[in-house]
Amino acid sequence: MRMENYISNKQSLELIKTVEEFAKSFFEREGTHGFSHTERVLALCMHIGKEEEADLEVLALAALLHDVARPLESLGKVDDHAKESAKIARKFLTKFDYPKVEKVAHAIEAHRFSRPPEPRTLEAKILSDADKLDAIGAIGIARVFMYSGEHGRDIETSLKHFEEKILKLKDLMYTETAKKMALERHRYVEEFVERIRKEIEGEI
Repeated sequence: MRMENYISNKQSLELIKTVEEFAKSFFEREGTHGFSHTERVLALCMHIGKEEEADLEVLALAALLHDVARPLESLGKVDDHAKESAKIARKFLTKFDYPKVEKVAHAIEAHRFSRPPEPRTLEAKILSDADKLDAIGAIGIARVFMYSGEHGRDIETSLKHFEEKILKLKDLMYTETAKKMALERHRYVEEFVERIRKEIEGEI
């Protein structure tokens, strides 16, 4: 994704690039929440943000920093990666006297659908939508089984995860753009779950 297609201000682009390199430094390995997830969420944020006429600079920064504390949470060093990521974002962006630090921090704090706070701004809602969209569709299916491989889950347990969480995400979108995108991804997951259950039963 070329950021220049969304943001033309040179100073903004330089800051985004600096933040991108900073964010990358937190991820030593790939996985379901590796930096590739961050890159996909960033791309979704830019697409949705452009359609919804959001502040794309705030969105880009929030997307890049939204999961920087995820590796710390995985190691048991923090309880809530969203809150910790927001703290890291505040500290880092303050060094540049960035005037919209709190907008970025709020979007990061509110991106998890399963925990408070609720997103109050358009940018926060878009980041939350983008994060959820990356858990649906073909990418979502791949991520579920990546996670299962990482944690030793069998196929049946993975399918329960689809039913208990993944197939409910389409109804949790905030923006109209994300709602439309979620429908197609949701249908794909439904078809996959139906197909794999038939294969498990030996029907096809």
